[in-house]
Parts: sequence; structure tokens; C-alpha cells
Amino acid sequence: MTSTEWTPSSWQSRPAKQDVVYPDKEHLARVLGKIKNLPPLVTPSEIERLRHQLSLAQRNEAFVLHAGDCAESFEACTDENISNKIGLILSFSLILIWGARLPIIRIGRIAGQYAKPRSSPTEKIGDREVMSFRGDNVNGLDPNERTPDPERLLRCPLSLRLIFA
Repeated sequence: MTSTEWTPSSWQSRPAKQDVVYPDKEHLARVLGKIKNLPPLVTPSEIERLRHQLSLAQRNEAFVLHAGDCAESFEACTDENISNKIGLILSFSLILIWGARLPIIRIGRIAGQYAKPRSSPTEKIGDREVMSFRGDNVNGLDPNERTPDPERLLRCPLSLRLIFA
């Protein structure tokens, strides 16, 4: 495989610069096994539709509106919050349609960043050194919940499946 070829597993041959270290590797393997058996969040037809729409934008025949949060918590992923974000994205797109006179490709970044890279594996909170907060998918914001927990990986996909079902 050349360095430019991409496959779903090609990332595994690359070095991880800020990898999460799970203390129980067997527990992590069990959780990853469960995730492998979950249905996809996006269907192949949705991927093909987006590819087509992006090709329109590439030819200046459409405009891409990509909007959403930079970082989120599991608790903030509620029906009300998502409805409000979708409403805001739709409002923006109406303004763009009127101004640009082009179709708008709406891409919502919702539930987009539940895991975060960190420049240091630890941080100081008061006089205590604790593991860095890596996002709800990895560990808790509370300094006493900083051990990476593989079960958190299951919380995000399941909550998203319920929202978009």
C-alpha cells in the first residue's frame, strides 16, 4: 500500500501521537467488539448524495454551510438543543440561498467532538496532578473520573442512534 492509499484500517499503520491509554485492554477490546457490530450512523446512499452535492460546490454550483459546536458534552446532546441547532442552521441557509442564489449544502456538526487530543497527558488542578480531561467519550470532567473508561465509547453511539432514528 502506498502512503496515499486509504482504507478503513489504514490509520492503524500510522503512529498515534496522543493516544488514550486504557488501563484494562481486555475491557477495551470487548467494547470495540460491540461497536463493530452496531449498524452504521450514515447509509451508503447518504454518502453518495453528499459526494454529488459536494461536486456541485466544487463547480461553484452550490454553497457549503458547515455549522455546529466545537466541543460538546453528552448531557448537552438533548432533543431541544439539537432542534435549536438545526433551526439555526436552516435560518442561516435561507439567508445564504437568498443572497447567493445557489443551492445550499447543509452539513451539521452535531455531537461532533466527544474526544479531544491534549498536549499533555496530565494537568494540575489546585495542588493535584490528574489525567487530562479527554472528552466524554474517554473520561469525566470531574478530577475523580479521569481514568479512561471504554464503556463511555458506547454511550455516544447509542445516544446518537436514538436521536437520528
